[in-house]
Amino acid sequence: MTTLAHGTDTLTRDALTVLQPGFTGTTAPDWLLRRLGEGLASVGLFGRNIATPAQLAALTAQLRAEREDVLVAIDEEGGDVTRLEVRTGSSFPGNHALGAVDDAELTRAVAHELGRRLAACGVNLNWAPSADVNANPDNPVIGVRSFGSDTDLVSRHTAAYVEGLQAAGVAACTKHFPGHGDTGVDSHHDLPRIDVGLDVLHARDLAPFRAAIAAGSRAVMSAHILVPALDPDRPATLSRRILTGLLREELGYDGLIVTDGMEMQAISATYGIERGSVLAIAAGADAICVGGGLADDDTVLRLRDALVAAVRSGDLSEERLADAAARVRSLAEWTRARGGTPTHPADTEVGLTAARRALTVTRSADAAPVTGPVHVAAFTPVANIAVGDETPWGVAAELERLLPGTTTGSYTGPDAGEKALAAAGDRRLVAVVRDEHRHAWMSAALDTLLSARPDTLVVEMGVPQAPPRGALHIATHGAARVCGLAAAEVIVG
Repeated sequence: MTTLAHGTDTLTRDALTVLQPGFTGTTAPDWLLRRLGEGLASVGLFGRNIATPAQLAALTAQLRAEREDVLVAIDEEGGDVTRLEVRTGSSFPGNHALGAVDDAELTRAVAHELGRRLAACGVNLNWAPSADVNANPDNPVIGVRSFGSDTDLVSRHTAAYVEGLQAAGVAACTKHFPGHGDTGVDSHHDLPRIDVGLDVLHARDLAPFRAAIAAGSRAVMSAHILVPALDPDRPATLSRRILTGLLREELGYDGLIVTDGMEMQAISATYGIERGSVLAIAAGADAICVGGGLADDDTVLRLRDALVAAVRSGDLSEERLADAAARVRSLAEWTRARGGTPTHPADTEVGLTAARRALTVTRSADAAPVTGPVHVAAFTPVANIAVGDETPWGVAAELERLLPGTTTGSYTGPDAGEKALAAAGDRRLVAVVRDEHRHAWMSAALDTLLSARPDTLVVEMGVPQAPPRGALHIATHGAARVCGLAAAEVIVG
């Protein structure tokens, strides 16, 4: 194990400690190992860093050879947002499916098994769960990542998720404080604004975070959103009123506060990542998440030097930076004390069990059974950045396996319906949609299919806001691999 590099002063070490950077490749680059020796305490992993469980375990072991108590973080929500299974789709349904079942014990079991798998690979901090109440049906970035639109439901499942994950020795990071559910803008692209009163915020958006804090969530992630009722001037990530005044002092939270990704346009296009990072730490954040897009040593050095310079110029107090670094080390010690090989037995079926229970099936009285190969028409929207476009989704792979001879196609735009009809030939059609209510072209494509082929089967893999239609309508409440498998089982009977 490398000891702290000689000549690295306390201020520089603390500045490195509060960073949670990413990198490219499936082994740790030399620059990252060097920074761990100089005081870096956290590393963020993304889909690009993961090939297999064995490779991931070797990578985390490589990191721990440099720093035994390193925090290895990942954005593994399950469901639509997966890094462990980015190339195959998740073995766990996401929050919206769990909320649809509304069995807190099931949510706890799913989170525990997901945590067990993370811990087995050496990951000890999960940037999950999402505690956002999906109050805006047109929300482009939360949607099925939320347990639902009911505050009480979201609160009890957030608490259950935190408890299940942390029982496996993996720290939960409840997000996106103070609540990203009532937005119509994706903060990856712009700065969302939530214009509601304090009474609504406290009764609706903050309640799940209170539940998470009561459940012992070891970390909370801030949102890049402007909430004028709380702070008219600065987004939550940069707001002392929100992070210190509300989260620390009013809600009594004493764990780690992590920022959302600082490269996101809501921050980088308005403040820049250096100034944004300084303002975030000054506001009360303890850890700077960066690396989804900017994943190199230069980024780490720029942010380290910006924090050091801010202390020396008086823009950031040395005490605040030291406090932030101490909270990072405290969480690292919590995870180190709980590390090692998981002792709990695997529950390999819990994800599929949950996905099956989450289905809502609406069948017309005269719906004919599927007796042969079908054509799967996936009406594909643009993926939001949190989900990514590399993770497969839908029911095609499972139906190709269960119904040999099945054909598939992906369609988008105003002529999607006509193209799907032409490709189907005389095969039965299975139309797969994702948030039909948010995409007029998708709804029009379904109109075209159902007008010409009333026996079309419809699978909705987003938020099932539009009324069910088709000979058979299956709402999966998410697009995880297991959700597709559960829907395919219903289709083939």
